[in-house]
Amino acid sequence: MTYSPGEAAEKTGFSIDTLRYYERIGLLSHIGRTPGGRRAFTDNDIEWLGTLRCLRDTGMPIARMRRYAELTRIERTEAERLRILEEHDAEVTRRISELQEQRQYIRNKIAWYRETAEPFPREQLSQS
Repeated sequence: MTYSPGEAAEKTGFSIDTLRYYERIGLLSHIGRTPGGRRAFTDNDIEWLGTLRCLRDTGMPIARMRRYAELTRIERTEAERLRILEEHDAEVTRRISELQEQRQYIRNKIAWYRETAEPFPREQLSQS
């Protein structure tokens, strides 16, 4: 089964412009074409785009994604691919920890305001 660029965009959450850009910079390769010259994405392409979506959404820089994509096209590069993913996982873990600390700071502020703030007058609520 093949998908049009619009269908691929809908399935992956990427815009059509992003799909074109990813193809241009080498994150997508060997995208098939219809007899009319339109891109035709396969299930494998959609699955690969899911990988790219995950990497991008978790903050992997495009240059690193390009290197990873490059390596997937070369045999016997599993060790380097593994290293890239492990490094990215460590960075994601660091960012999650940082976000948890920041969230706790916000929660402490919320608790402080709940303890010290005067209740909002009801007449102001109805005028809003």
